[in-house]
Amino acid sequence: MTQMSPSDVPSMGRRQFMNLLTFGTATGVALGALYPVANFFMPLRAGGGTGGTTAKDELGNAVTATGWLSSHPSGDRSLVQGLKGDPTYLIVDGDEAIGNFGINAICTHLGCVVPWNSGANKYICPCHGSQYDANGKVVRGPAPLSLALTHIDIKDDNVFVSQWTETDFRTGDKPWWL
Repeated sequence: MTQMSPSDVPSMGRRQFMNLLTFGTATGVALGALYPVANFFMPLRAGGGTGGTTAKDELGNAVTATGWLSSHPSGDRSLVQGLKGDPTYLIVDGDEAIGNFGINAICTHLGCVVPWNSGANKYICPCHGSQYDANGKVVRGPAPLSLALTHIDIKDDNVFVSQWTETDFRTGDKPWWL
């Protein structure tokens, strides 16, 4: 029988490297598979990023102030595509002017789109009956928070929507949607 010399036995460094490679590969595959599951359970952030965007109509065309005011009367609250594509209400103030804030139409209870009910002068969620006043402040639950606000600016006749970072004028609190 031939005797093995110490050089014939694989070094411990090779075994450790192979174990590390196997463990690393298995861990990478497991984390890659678990990421979408974990991401599903992370809470959604309503209202969009930090930069502004051009408001778009239901066809994806940029909204202009003159075009919007020509087809929407005073007091009108209609949806445009706002930050992150969220539905956002543009409010037409009296004297043919678009208001300086918009209201994100995503309900803070379960994420339904909340329609404006002109007869009741409120936003009323069709999913579970949450109600919001004309400025989007929650007046009846189960929604825990008011609707998110956005800034509305007119520049060169184009309507821009941007993040509201100041104190919420309806509650006096910091914005929850940041």
